[in-house]
Amino acid sequence: PAQPKPAAAAAPAASDPFDAEPFSAKAIQGAYDSRFGALQDKAEFQGNERLLPQRYAEKEKKPDQAMSQDYNKTLNLPKTDLPMRGNLPKREPDTLQKWEDEDLYEQMIAKNEGKPKYILHDGPPYANGNIHMGTALNKIIKDIIIRYKNMSGFQAPYVPGYDTHGLPIELKALSSLGDKKAGVSKLELRQICKEFATEHIGVMNEQFKRLGVQGDFENPYLTLRPEFEARQVEIFGEMAKKGYIYKGMKAVYWCPEDRTALAEAEIEYAEDECDSIYVRFKLTDDPNGVLAKHNIPLDKAWIVIWTTTTWTLPANVATCLNPNLEYAFVKIGDAYHIMARELVESTMKGCHIDEYEVLPETVLGSELELMQYQHPFLDRKGLVILGDHVTLEGGTGCVHTAPGHGVEDFEVCVNHYPQVPVVVPVDDAGRLTAEAGEKFAGLKVWDANKVILEHIKESGHLMGVQHITHQYPHCWR
Repeated sequence: PAQPKPAAAAAPAASDPFDAEPFSAKAIQGAYDSRFGALQDKAEFQGNERLLPQRYAEKEKKPDQAMSQDYNKTLNLPKTDLPMRGNLPKREPDTLQKWEDEDLYEQMIAKNEGKPKYILHDGPPYANGNIHMGTALNKIIKDIIIRYKNMSGFQAPYVPGYDTHGLPIELKALSSLGDKKAGVSKLELRQICKEFATEHIGVMNEQFKRLGVQGDFENPYLTLRPEFEARQVEIFGEMAKKGYIYKGMKAVYWCPEDRTALAEAEIEYAEDECDSIYVRFKLTDDPNGVLAKHNIPLDKAWIVIWTTTTWTLPANVATCLNPNLEYAFVKIGDAYHIMARELVESTMKGCHIDEYEVLPETVLGSELELMQYQHPFLDRKGLVILGDHVTLEGGTGCVHTAPGHGVEDFEVCVNHYPQVPVVVPVDDAGRLTAEAGEKFAGLKVWDANKVILEHIKESGHLMGVQHITHQYPHCWR
């Protein structure tokens, strides 16, 4: 430890506590206490008030301490009639009214008469309520473009439009009826929707104008007008004459609550819990003689699929393999099960099967094409087909294929296996139909999961169950 300094060499006391080192929080507090704590004359510490603790700063100021200099007079400010305050909530309506009184939009269009036309087609919002941030942003951006084009050598008229058909209007109109909506007929619903949409056209017009948007709001185009509908029919007819219109099917997302198809943008994914199942299908036909070549009896042969949507099993019409993957024969007891060689271990683990034998010989998926199997609970045979979308990322390498429910399933069947039927045993309300089997008809698809699972367990087709969490699509509504 350092020795204490002799008294003669002691440093003189600091004249101000703020000069003390270190300049810590404790030192600052000490400085406050020593400088201001004992002051009696209020005038003495008035000038140091910015440094005072709160208890001193709250003391009353003397009247003679008021600012003596008017600094506004020292600034060279411009002279203007403009008000100091914007006061926009009051002034904006006055400005908008002035534009309307002067017919500013029509003047702008007339002034640009003869210049090249620039047409911005207004993709219309639904006339189903007040505007929101999305529709406001949309209209403001369009207004910026229209103004710019009219000031850049173009004549750019703007005709706003409103979509007065569709589910958003129907849902809003029905919700406005409350308990009365149950007994509404289709014809009555159309009239209610028309009145609802027409009412909100005026509401939205005024709200868009309040944003400062300029356009021909007195004559918007409306999809419910007969002349608009007639033009649609004319164009549709021309497309049909040119062969652009055909009738067919495609797999789409469907909302059983709103009973409507859903676009990709209307789909939201959530993590849902479900039972993933391993199911075996009994092989009935081996047209390529693959089983016989490997001394496997046909009546002992099965093919194994994996799925997270048990309710789609009634729509199974095929099992898809990858033509270039190797498939193994796995003997469990006296039965032989076909699955991808690289997925045997994970499949057996998922099925909680410890005793099994993997035959040394493997075959390519292409060799198994066109085998047939018996559906586990319906009087129908399924076909073994091939597809490049089958991977080793999970499952068994043998993909349960229901073209009535899956996009890839539908495409591979329609494009390459026209003999495979497209079966959709679910109605618009999400209930299984009689085509799914009498035991399951009328069940909501979610309720059908457990019932079907129990049935295939009893019939000996269920090999294993794993309770998992995975992403599942939901309607945004």
